[in-house]
Amino acid sequence: MSKRALVVAGVIVILALYLFSTYNGLVSSEESVKNAWAQVENVYQRRFDLIPNLVETVKGYAAHERETFTEVTEARAKAGSIQLSPDMLADPQKFAQFQESQARLGSALGRLLLIVERYPELKANQNFLELQSQLEGTENRISVERRRFNDVALEYNTRIRRFPTNLIARVFGFQPKVYFQAERGAEKAPKVKF
Repeated sequence: MSKRALVVAGVIVILALYLFSTYNGLVSSEESVKNAWAQVENVYQRRFDLIPNLVETVKGYAAHERETFTEVTEARAKAGSIQLSPDMLADPQKFAQFQESQARLGSALGRLLLIVERYPELKANQNFLELQSQLEGTENRISVERRRFNDVALEYNTRIRRFPTNLIARVFGFQPKVYFQAERGAEKAPKVKF
């Protein structure tokens, strides 16, 4: 074998190793995005599971607030009906639908907690206090996991756009992932009235 053939073979081996390494790195990055998404779903599920207990506890004290209970129940059902698999994270429309259903649920929960302010005996109830604490903790977890998801999605999206990795990503069909964004109206501070 000539020197030229050895050089060509060496270049091919180096390119193949680069291709394998880059592809495997993209797969790892995409799996990190999927894992981060699974954590977001996990904390949404936790909130989803707490809601019936919270509603039932408040119902015992505020039976005439049916409209709010119905709204919370419907928002929960809507949020539960929209499933966003890790493969759909590249679809901005489906992601927006999912995010909107979760925002509606959060808003309905906020109204439910406002009702509680009218019932001092409910605010003192140990079961309610524990549920409220768990729900507040869950909302914080949702925020943390959304931020982590956005961080991992940013890393992945940046990686698939960089040259020459973008060429390999395009060939193998790696798509950018959608980010969580602030809800509409979040830029306005809520008004507090006493």
